[in-house]
Amino acid sequence: MYARKSTEEEDRQALSIDSQVREMTQLAEREGLYIAEIKREAHSSKEVGQRAVFNELLAEIRRGKFNGILTWAPDRLSRNAGDLGAVVDLIDQGKLLEIRTYTQKFTNNPNEKFMLMILGSQAKLENDQKVINVKRGLRARCELGWRPGPAPTGYLNENHLDRRGQIRIDPKRSITVRQIFEKVGNDNWSGRQVYKWLRKIGFKTKNGKGLVLANVYLLLRNPFYYGEFEYPAGSDTWYQGKHQPIITKELFDRVQASIQDHYIPKIESKEFAFTKLIKCGYCESGITADEKFKRLKDGGTNRHVYYMCTRGKGVECKNPPLNEKDLIEELSNLLGTLDMDELGMKEKICEEISRYNRFRIGVLGMKTKERNADIDPRDYAKYLLREGTITEKREMLACLKSRLVLKDRKILLD
Repeated sequence: MYARKSTEEEDRQALSIDSQVREMTQLAEREGLYIAEIKREAHSSKEVGQRAVFNELLAEIRRGKFNGILTWAPDRLSRNAGDLGAVVDLIDQGKLLEIRTYTQKFTNNPNEKFMLMILGSQAKLENDQKVINVKRGLRARCELGWRPGPAPTGYLNENHLDRRGQIRIDPKRSITVRQIFEKVGNDNWSGRQVYKWLRKIGFKTKNGKGLVLANVYLLLRNPFYYGEFEYPAGSDTWYQGKHQPIITKELFDRVQASIQDHYIPKIESKEFAFTKLIKCGYCESGITADEKFKRLKDGGTNRHVYYMCTRGKGVECKNPPLNEKDLIEELSNLLGTLDMDELGMKEKICEEISRYNRFRIGVLGMKTKERNADIDPRDYAKYLLREGTITEKREMLACLKSRLVLKDRKILLD
């Protein structure tokens, strides 16, 4: 039995998951149906392939574990064409014998399948129409001068029923936000100086968190603070807000000119193998990479890649950089201590070894007695670290069940 809680607005008064289970259990008792397992899911069904429990259910039906679905209504199963098509395909293949809802049943009968597709399509139509209505409502709200979504730092969302959707000044934090702009625009402070100052005074957002350096620059670039906003972001559609500005347009322009002198965005034109896979062992920021070239006496150059903390959460982080060659050695040593199950890709490594052995036999003409080369999966993993492509390295390390940590030029597992 499959029960899903709807998150759509028109279904707010619908039965809860517990109510669905209770009603369908009673129906099964009346009809003499056997319930092998009850599956519950609260994820929306309007996006294709995004529901883990639903996908698991379809996989189990394909394997023959189940042959029927008991659910409250057809729209509990799907509100999109992709998932609906997957269900109908299982019926066509004879693997899904029946879908039973509270008032209907659907089998491998042309009329019943047609009705199932109509009901599923009707649910999708309702979703599509709702999206249009929501977008229209958001545009209307923007035209009234109120930006949808959470208020930025220095403002609060209004909770009064007669002013819902409006934004008001945060009396506790707006003063600090104005000081941030003044220190940059008038005193020529850099973003890092602002960040250190905010840490020193213990500034926290309404969610109780401090601003990281990237948040400081996002705040400084936000025109909302002088009274205008773009919605949706990146659309180049601008509105004049009705909220109270914290700064003037003139101060905002001075800030933009100032941060251009202090902040040069780093554009990663090169791809490095081990970025986004490791975190800093000191401040828990991400680990980035940079390359250096050393000119040799013979006119050639040596390329060195270093991995280091991004300092996104701690600008004074003291974690030293690590050369890529030393990083690979650290990773190799770590893999030598791991069970292949921890690596999470034992089967893939073994398949690659098997494919290599088939190549030796079929292409290189190795003798029969040499067919089963004894290759340790750990040795193959170490080989990939040194000789594999960037994609192969990343795929392998992404399979680790634990997060990699770089601390004092050592690689550890979190």
